[in-house]
Amino acid sequence: MGKIILTGDRPTGRLHLGHFVGSLRRRVELQNSGEFDKIFVMIADCQALTDNADNPEKIRQNVLEVTLDYLSAGIDPAKTTIFIQSQVPEIAELALYLMNLVTVSRLQRNPTVKTEIKMRNFEHSLPVGFFCYPVSQAADITAFKATTVPAGEDQAPMIELTREIAARFNNIYGPTLTEPEILLPTNAVCMRLPGTDGKAKMSKSLGNCIYLADTSKEVKKKINSMYTDPEHLTIDSPGHLEGNCPFIYLDAFASDEQVNRFLPDYSGIQALKDHYTRGGLGDGTVKKLLFNVLEETLAPMRERRRQFEQDIPGVYDILRKGCDEAREAAARTLDEVRAAMRINYFDDAELIASQAAKYKG
Repeated sequence: MGKIILTGDRPTGRLHLGHFVGSLRRRVELQNSGEFDKIFVMIADCQALTDNADNPEKIRQNVLEVTLDYLSAGIDPAKTTIFIQSQVPEIAELALYLMNLVTVSRLQRNPTVKTEIKMRNFEHSLPVGFFCYPVSQAADITAFKATTVPAGEDQAPMIELTREIAARFNNIYGPTLTEPEILLPTNAVCMRLPGTDGKAKMSKSLGNCIYLADTSKEVKKKINSMYTDPEHLTIDSPGHLEGNCPFIYLDAFASDEQVNRFLPDYSGIQALKDHYTRGGLGDGTVKKLLFNVLEETLAPMRERRRQFEQDIPGVYDILRKGCDEAREAAARTLDEVRAAMRINYFDDAELIASQAAKYKG
């Protein structure tokens, strides 16, 4: 069996810097590494509908937005299969079978599910689809026999549940499904990039995001309003780094070479931090540096996005081809799953022959 990646995003809005450092940047690196036999990137519209069932148009519009973000970030359809979850019905079929292998109490113990239920105020009106989406996610991964899932730390409980479900399936029906491994970001800061307001997580619903498609003017405005150190009242006063957004973002995006190029008086990030903590360095200087660093990442992405926006029918053709490729791969897995579960009735010539002999007069 080869090395296969499955990863993706819910199309509930444009992708932001948290997505980029948490997984998207790494996906591009892995895509170009040549280490993997196949890479699937899924636009998880079915999962997005579990808490947006009353607003399907939101999902419909954002499928294209997310695709453009992927392409602008460097996901290459010649190397990576981009597909839409709902267009691969084999995933839903597999999810139905996997639901029989996990208990309600096991899903209730999932910390990611508990956190998201609370965040969406679903405690007293929990949609069944949302409650079961960890099983759907397990189907997403196992349908493509993924060996590797690049994801943030918050998704670790989901991957562990997938491994449990796959192991139970294999124990009951025989070795069929692959137990995946999570691939976490190598930079610890990238595991959970805070919002511009200092909140623990960058989130579309909180309005504290810098989007990959933001204009240069929008990025500068958001950086200038970033949460810093509330006790750093003057340039001369010592500053604190903990929870200070510009420094957290610099850790995620900046290299020492960039710091030295934009601020020649500093050899790198640590020298900048040392000056800030002892006093004498203003927040404005740090924010200006961050803007310059982010522009080196985002400006080429904006240009690629503009090019793809000139041929939207071509973008949908990329998606259509990706969906066809993904469905072929998932169908092969489902053939094996049905055979293992002995529900491939019309493919089992031995079954038909034995039943015919049984009832022959």
